[in-house]
Amino acid sequence: MAGGWSRDGAVNEQIEASIADELARLKAKRQPVGESLTHCADCEEEIPQARRVAIPGVKLCIDCQQERDATYKPRAGINRRGSKDSQLK
Repeated sequence: MAGGWSRDGAVNEQIEASIADELARLKAKRQPVGESLTHCADCEEEIPQARRVAIPGVKLCIDCQQERDATYKPRAGINRRGSKDSQLK
């Protein structure tokens, strides 16, 4: 059911595009890139060889990574539609 100038399925396409964008952003953020560090970028403690092999591109030791994971705050989604109702949330 289309409304106004939009074609049928346009709203669903926008929702699917938003979800695909967010998943791509999360996957890119989750995967470290580059060469693993031998020492933690935050505390300078040595990163175990097993961790460097298991997660290529790792920059933090386990303790520092756990601290960051504990303080994670999800970010709000993207409002592609721009309607009043969706902006009230």
